[in-house]
Amino acid sequence: MREQERGGGEGGREGRQELPPQSPEEQARAICLRLLTGMPRTRRQLADALDKRGIPEEVSQEVLSRYEEVGLIDDAAFAGAWVESRHRGRGLARRALAQELRTKGVHATLVQEALEQLDSEQEEQTARELVERKLRATRGLERDKRIRRLAGMLARKGYPEGMALRVVRRALETEDEGEYGEGFPGD
Repeated sequence: MREQERGGGEGGREGRQELPPQSPEEQARAICLRLLTGMPRTRRQLADALDKRGIPEEVSQEVLSRYEEVGLIDDAAFAGAWVESRHRGRGLARRALAQELRTKGVHATLVQEALEQLDSEQEEQTARELVERKLRATRGLERDKRIRRLAGMLARKGYPEGMALRVVRRALETEDEGEYGEGFPGD
């Protein structure tokens, strides 16, 4: 009944013109543009998407190479933006960022170049900020348990063990000094 009300007749296709089948090149371009519209992607991410949709390898490589030439695909820019965003937004350290970029198919040289924008001082400052945010939530726990929890949080974000422990211990010492001050009130 509904099909007839819309005037579609059987199958609902009368009155509409069928699109001619697309060539593999047209399909590949359409897939890439659709994926790139949502967010930047690496060449490998796009190649994997084209492969899943049955686009022949030679067609994929041709389309992807053309998109690189015109700047629609830029793994170096992707890696730089990824490092900036994930370090600032999630507090991830170099090790975790490198792992994420490798899983996205970014070449090791480009990963290294992107990570060079983070220096060790900046990384340690971010670790301190993360610990400061979580410090209050661990109050009331034994010191060793607090150290394990806070250092574990940093480890999950890719911080080296030595740095994590150093930052956590300093934060706890600073907290103790702030709590007790240099002396007792009235001294």
